[in-house]
Amino acid sequence: MITGAGGMLGVKLLARLAKDGALNGAAIAAVDRHDVVISPPPPASSFPVHTHITDMTAANQAAAMVKNRPDVIFHLAAVVSGEAEANFEKGYAVNFDGTRALFEAIRALPNYRPKVIFTSSIAVFGKPFPDVIPDDFFCTPLTSYGAQKAACELLVADYTRKGFMDGIGLRMPTVCVRPGRPNLAASGFFSNIIREPLAGKPAVLPVSETVRHWHISPRGAIALLVHACGISQEALGGRPILTMPGLSCTVGEQIAALKAVAGEDPVRLIKREADERISKIVDGWPQNFTADRARALGFKSEQTFEEIIRIHLEDDRLT
Repeated sequence: MITGAGGMLGVKLLARLAKDGALNGAAIAAVDRHDVVISPPPPASSFPVHTHITDMTAANQAAAMVKNRPDVIFHLAAVVSGEAEANFEKGYAVNFDGTRALFEAIRALPNYRPKVIFTSSIAVFGKPFPDVIPDDFFCTPLTSYGAQKAACELLVADYTRKGFMDGIGLRMPTVCVRPGRPNLAASGFFSNIIREPLAGKPAVLPVSETVRHWHISPRGAIALLVHACGISQEALGGRPILTMPGLSCTVGEQIAALKAVAGEDPVRLIKREADERISKIVDGWPQNFTADRARALGFKSEQTFEEIIRIHLEDDRLT
């Protein structure tokens, strides 16, 4: 089962599953995909895909979602960072209450313990923090979105500890370069300044080029989700939340990579227009991690931003 299946990661995850036909060594029998929006037509696959228009915040919806007892649940559904900050009620209703409802629906079914992959975020960290954040650093989120994700991490750990599910939480880097149109995420400009110029369109840079951040490509993010299915609780050692590996680079380094891959013309389309609201949010975000635990468990990321740009050109250019 995939929640948030109509979003970018949900669509790409289903495409990867359709291509592989199997997950963690077992053939996929079927996929249920859920979202409040109409998802794109599913890709050709060896298994049926059942599409559901589902509002996880509505009464009894979570119970209906798990009635078929899916073996693996990718819980991707969320209100993104900027929207969660702007709409406090919606952020908590979807990101926290929806997650709790899903976990409670799982708990209510007897003799049922699915693998649950929860997408958390590096937004669970907030200043003050070191230049490179280790795995044992504490969470002090400075946004509502970060607080909601941190609270859900505790739910994943506790419901797993109690044996209600086999959970793992992945603190995902910012996914870049995101295909499609800009969304309401505060981090959206990291993708916009690459994607739009490559398509011959102008893009606004609302922060300084010295801003440093933690990135992974969409392809890399999907690989993290798939890899997580094979990680046992024994390997996690009672600590089911992991900071995922990524690439730390500045906005200036992103632009330099864009120039190296595509030349001067796309770079000229980037317009500097400072936005204090975005700058304030981004200023509280972490910039670099060790991610030692995840790397030891086989999770991987790109090594250069040029590689991330080339993946975008191969997978998503002009989409």
